[in-house]
This record gives sequence, structure tokens and C-alpha cells, in this order.
Amino acid sequence: MAARLAYYIALPFIYFLSILPLRLLYILSDMVFLVLFYVIRYRRGIVKKNLQNAFPEKDEASIKTLQKKFYRYFCDLFLETFKTLTISTGRMLKHCRLHGDTLLLFEKMAAENRNFIIVMGHKGNWEWAGNTFSLCCKHHLYVIYHPLSNKYFDQLMYSMRSRFGTGLIAMKDTFREMVKNRRELNATAFIADQTPSADNAHWMTFLNQDTPVFWGPEKIAEKMQYPIVYVSVQKLKRGYYEVHAHLLSTPPYEYEEGTITELHTRQLEADIITQPETWLWSHRRWKHKRIVP
Repeated sequence: MAARLAYYIALPFIYFLSILPLRLLYILSDMVFLVLFYVIRYRRGIVKKNLQNAFPEKDEASIKTLQKKFYRYFCDLFLETFKTLTISTGRMLKHCRLHGDTLLLFEKMAAENRNFIIVMGHKGNWEWAGNTFSLCCKHHLYVIYHPLSNKYFDQLMYSMRSRFGTGLIAMKDTFREMVKNRRELNATAFIADQTPSADNAHWMTFLNQDTPVFWGPEKIAEKMQYPIVYVSVQKLKRGYYEVHAHLLSTPPYEYEEGTITELHTRQLEADIITQPETWLWSHRRWKHKRIVP
């Protein structure tokens, strides 16, 4: 009952945000930043520690500057996500575009009738990137996601994410749904920088820290014999993004175990270093420690 009540109280406000012009939305974002950073101090300790561990060469002042840049971006991202509820197709494609080489790659995969796996991270506006793919490409895009615990907000997020044709697959159903959809021209996107359990992960050094990484994209690519495409979302300026992609690996897979996982994680690491404020530093990415026998 409480979850339902919270949803119906929040829904009018969410739709009000979604119809605001982006210019006003970013003014609001600046105000939210001040409250979130200076008053609520949302996860400031976690963000600071993550940045210090990832960039040990940076001094205190540089970390503080980067921390503020992240929170400003985080507020933009939060409000941009709600904008998806009502943004027009034309505006969506104006604010998030595929790089020319990226579009050619996806067109080539479609011409060859090849399904593939997309691997990316929580960097840039990944929500808008999915919308742009669905609007511009012939493949039916499926995104692997964690359903929200509040079923009403989960339904809202589902509607928002699928508005331009993107399909969603709950993580627990990933392989079964991919097998079911294998005769359809499709691409399946994994946001692969979440935190797996310590005993079911590939461990590697990532951003100067011992880090568990999901096996999923590598293992499923091997089973389905699908190519893997790495995707990066670069912020061009406030409210504008460009999606870059390149073919990371193709079957048959004869690599040593963990090779593909390390490849896409190293790509993400390089992208984060290039534009660090647009990655999700508030996530508890390093909450697990390696279990040593």
C-alpha cells in the first residue's frame, strides 16, 4: 500500500518534470545539485573514496573539483531520464546521436543478418543511447536490467525505457529470453559494470582497484556464438551525447577464459579516464573483496 501511495504522489511531479523545456530542466538541475551536494550530502563519502582510489595521483583539490563535476552531471542525468517520458523523436535524435562509423557498423551487422551483444557501462546517458539505437537501427534492442522492488515505479521505468521500441529482459531471464529471441534480428545490451558476488566473478584490476566483473557477456557470447560490440556514450556538451561503438570480438571464441571480460572492462576504464565525471561514482562498485582460499 505504501509503495502504491508513493508512486501516485510522485507521478504528477515526474510528468511535470518531463514536460519542462530542457533549458528550465537544467536550471532546476543546478538547484538540485546545491541541495544534494551541500545539504543532503548524498553518498559524498562513497564518491570521494571511489575517486581517491581510482586516481591516487590526484591531489585533494583535484578530487574535490571532480567530485563536484560528477554531482552536477548526476543531477542532469537524473532529470534527463524523466525527460524520456515525453521527449519527441526529433528532439531525442538531436540530443543523442550515433557517430557515423557506429551507424555503419550497425547497418553492416543488419545486412549480414547477425545478432550481437552490446557491452557498455554506466557512463554518459545510457538511457538516451538505448532510445537512439532503437530509433535508428534495424535490430530490435533488448536491455538486461534489474527490476525495481517497487512494482509501480518499475512499471513506469519499463514504459519509459520501452517507449521507442526497446525491449527489457530481467537479469534472471537473460539466457532463456536470448535463446527464445534468437531467430529475430536483435541486439542485447549488458551494462557490465555492476557488482557481482565475490564468488561468481572474474577478478581483475580496474581503476587501480581489485574488482569483480560479471562473466555474463563473455559466457553468453560463447554459448550463443554472437559477436560482442563495445559501446561508449560520450558527452559532447550539456544535454548532448554521441554514441560510439566498435566490434570487440567475434566467434569462434578460442581465447583464454576471461580475455573478453578484460577487453571490454579495459575499454570502459579508458573511457572513464577520458571523461571521469560522467561515470556513476556513487555506485558501491567495490563493496566486495576477493575471497582467498
